[in-house]
This record gives sequence, structure tokens and C-alpha cells, in this order.
Amino acid sequence: MGISTQDTAPPPTPKPSATEQKRAARGATRPGDRIFLGLTRGSGILLLVIMAAIAVFLTYRASLALSDNEGNFLTTLEWNTSADPPVFGIAVLAFGTVVSSIIAMVIAVPIAVAIALFLTHYAPRRLSGPIAYVIDLLAAVPSIVYGLWGALILVPHLNGLFSWLNEYFGWTGIFEWQQGAPRSMLTVGILLAIMILPIVTNVSREVFRQAPQMIEEAALALGATRWEVIRMAVLPFGRSGVISASMLGLGRALGETMAVATVLSPDFKIHASLLDPGGGTFAQNIASKFSEATEFGRDALIASGLVLFVITLLVNGAARAIIARRKEYSGANA
Repeated sequence: MGISTQDTAPPPTPKPSATEQKRAARGATRPGDRIFLGLTRGSGILLLVIMAAIAVFLTYRASLALSDNEGNFLTTLEWNTSADPPVFGIAVLAFGTVVSSIIAMVIAVPIAVAIALFLTHYAPRRLSGPIAYVIDLLAAVPSIVYGLWGALILVPHLNGLFSWLNEYFGWTGIFEWQQGAPRSMLTVGILLAIMILPIVTNVSREVFRQAPQMIEEAALALGATRWEVIRMAVLPFGRSGVISASMLGLGRALGETMAVATVLSPDFKIHASLLDPGGGTFAQNIASKFSEATEFGRDALIASGLVLFVITLLVNGAARAIIARRKEYSGANA
């Protein structure tokens, strides 16, 4: 007589409740994991505390200066903190910072994207490696070295470019040149473009490398050319990454100090032509005036630094928002 398997089977094990599962998970966590979790969480909280402390400090010191300012802080074309009463404004600084950063972006972003595409889809591996290494080295060059190179090499060799722009585009007023020293917003923009080029190139290169290989191979199998594959598969996938890389480069351009102070002839005038020497930026003005400023003058410089701080936060926040929109395509989620 056979024995039924139903009679000899062990009773089913009851499934643990959600509370029991959480307790088991906590108990199974190793001490090293708990320590690492605490360190990372503490680092994040510490970063937020530091950022909040910086914001509070800048706001407090800026309020001391703005309360005694007789000019309009946003529109005054003057910076005279030692006058009685003091008059200062950020109109020239805001204009110069924005214009020089836009020039840098217009020059650097197309070149950076072209370099990234060449390294990922055209150059052989034995060539792309050394080129990428050199570009990485450019990001490690100190700002003052860029500034010295710009003052000693770039500025003396821009007369020809300025003459050409004045001859063919001077009628626009934007590129009118009065034969002054080429220490203008265009010079600053060119130097900033060279400085942000490695950042935009490296981030764009990594984004293009994450483009789905199956889509590229399918396009090639259907007869698409290399450029058609890039235009239809790679660039649409990497659009958000390129924008994020550009915003990171923009953050570097907005806050650059020593290089701008080295090549620019500052004044507090808004020049219609990009070739006229003069102008100023937030960072350059702080660096050049801070050591000689009085206590009130330093508070005024801190007020301008607060504006730059807010602009930088907005730029980086926008970059993070763009990355979050397309995070499902990132390599971390592959």
C-alpha cells in the first residue's frame, strides 16, 4: 500500500510579517554598513549646514552695506564705497559676468561636443585615449596659469582678430573697435571658453558613451551612415547630458576670478562693443578690491558675492533638474 505524498509533506512555513522582515533586515546589516551609512548621511547633513551658514553670513554682511547704500544696488553704474554717503551698484558687474559667460558658452560648447563625438565615435582607441588624457590635464591647470597665458600670449595676438571683426562686422556696433588694447569682454570670453572646454568635453564624452549600442547597430544595419547614426541616435540621447555639462561649465565661467582679473582692464561702464577695453565681473571686482577695501567696502563686496552665490546655485540647480529628468537613461540604471 503506497504512502500519499500529501500526508508526508511538511506543513507550509508561515510568511513573516512586514515588521519581522524589517527587523531581520536591520539585524542582518553589518556594523560596517551601519557606520558607512552614518558617515554618508552625516556628510550630506554637514554639507547642507555649511551651505546654510554661508548663505546666512553673506546675507547678514550684505544687509549691513545695503542699509547705507544711497544708490540702487541693481542699476547704479558706480562703485564708490568710500564716498559720503556711499554709492555702489552691480549693473556693470552683472552685465560683464553674463556677457562673458555667454561668449564662453557660444565658443566652448560646440567645440566640446565635436571633440566628444570624435573621441567616442570616430577616433581609434589608440588615439582617443591620449587626447582624452590631455583634455583631462587641461582641467587641472590652475586659474592663475590661464590668466598669465592670456595676458602674455592671448592678448598680444588678438589684434588681428579684432581688426577683422571691426572691418567686416563693425557696422553692427557690437564689434566696433577703437584700436585700444584687446582687454575686453570678448577676450575674457575666449579665455573662459578655453577654461571650461575640458569640463563640457569630459561630461559630454561620458554621456555619448552611454548611448544604447543596440540602437546604433540597428541604424547601421538599416543603412544609416555614421553621421546619421549620431544625428538620430546619439545626439537625442545625450541632449540632456550636454545641457547639464554646459551648465556645469557655465558655473565655472560665472565664478572665475584670477584669470579674468589678469586679462581685463576693469572700469564701471557698460560698453556697447565687445571689443572695447573695460567692464567687470563679480569675481574680478571682489578679487581686485577686497584687499584695499574698508570694513564697509568689504560688506559691499560681500553683497555682490551674495548675488553671484544665488546665480551659481540657480545654475547648478537647473543642471541637477535636467539630469533628474533623464536619469532613467543613465549608466547607473542600466
